[in-house]
Amino acid sequence: MSEALKRVLFVDDEPALLDGLRNRLHSMRGTWEMVFVESGSRAVTELEMRPFDVIVTDMRMPTMDGAQLLTVINERWPQTIRIVLSGYAEQDQTARLLSVAHQYLSKPCEARQIENAVGRSLQLHSLLQDPGLRAVVGRIKRLPAMPNTYSKLVSIMANGDASVKDIARLVGADPAIAAKVLQIVNSSFFRLARQITKIEQAITHLGFAAIRNIVLSVEVFSQWPRGSAPAGFDPERLRAQATQVAAVARALTAKTPLEDDAMLAGLLHNIGYLVLIQECPKGLEQAQALVRAKHMPVHLAEREVLGTSQAEIGAYLLGIWGLPHPLVEAIAFQNASRDVQQIGYDLLAVLVTAKALVYPDTPNAFGVIETAERVIDDDYLSTLNAPFDWAEAQRRATTTAGEAQP
Repeated sequence: MSEALKRVLFVDDEPALLDGLRNRLHSMRGTWEMVFVESGSRAVTELEMRPFDVIVTDMRMPTMDGAQLLTVINERWPQTIRIVLSGYAEQDQTARLLSVAHQYLSKPCEARQIENAVGRSLQLHSLLQDPGLRAVVGRIKRLPAMPNTYSKLVSIMANGDASVKDIARLVGADPAIAAKVLQIVNSSFFRLARQITKIEQAITHLGFAAIRNIVLSVEVFSQWPRGSAPAGFDPERLRAQATQVAAVARALTAKTPLEDDAMLAGLLHNIGYLVLIQECPKGLEQAQALVRAKHMPVHLAEREVLGTSQAEIGAYLLGIWGLPHPLVEAIAFQNASRDVQQIGYDLLAVLVTAKALVYPDTPNAFGVIETAERVIDDDYLSTLNAPFDWAEAQRRATTTAGEAQP
């Protein structure tokens, strides 16, 4: 078998389902070397014999279920991309998979969805292993650690039995974080009907996921260094741009399953600068000089000078922190969405659309007005079956234009 083929391992305890997958994915034989096994123990045996690039496993299996299997693989073969298939009945167990699964697919799942998920996972993995990115990361003395309070929140939420009081107690343990969370909750970002004065009220109104994302944003922006930033860099402009993109992304996905992740993608889409302004300040200054002199897109100027851009650095950091794969992908390909085969209006599409709506009017951290990565129009939105057209997207963005900056 050619070394160019990617190895993909499929695990399901129902032979009929495995046969169905084998038949439906027949056309991928020239791209993937596929192995189909009926148990978690068999999957471990296969991995002990040779490495696999991707594993796709069912959640509900006897003896060793999907979560247990992925835990073993995460510990022993961390480079393997881990995708889990779960039916509606298992949705309440997904918290167990937060730290061990890269992607979730809902059953029943079409072959096209599996192909897309595996292909995009491999593409992201390849991007984050790019020699240029690895060279920059290798020169970095210290990558920021996952924020402490956020890390604890993820841990207690993964148990599946966390209460409002548990979450409130953790957030309230740091008065600075608690105060900032309440400030954001009461800003026009959320447009709540009444003033929220207690963390417990905020959690009840917004839910665990939104509070977790706000805490992550608060902790990330509290880490911006003072006094060592490159010439012309203003962390407040960066924060304002991130908040505006987050507000628009949230408006585009209101009352949909993507809402919380869309907000977080907006808040973190320029997090790569947290690393670069500390480790490569002169390089960033040179890149911005190129932008001004040659009117280049910022990410291309950064890549010319540094060998990579803040988008890839940000995705690499979020990947190390163990954030969800779709979020890491959206950050990584925010300036190169044409390189990704999109079959629906997903998180990457939301972020690209939000940037297209915000960037023409909002200066970046260096005071430069950037152009968005691609032209977003009715054709792009309809191709991906977006739930709105371009005029409606603009209307939602205009409605959020006055969002208070927390």
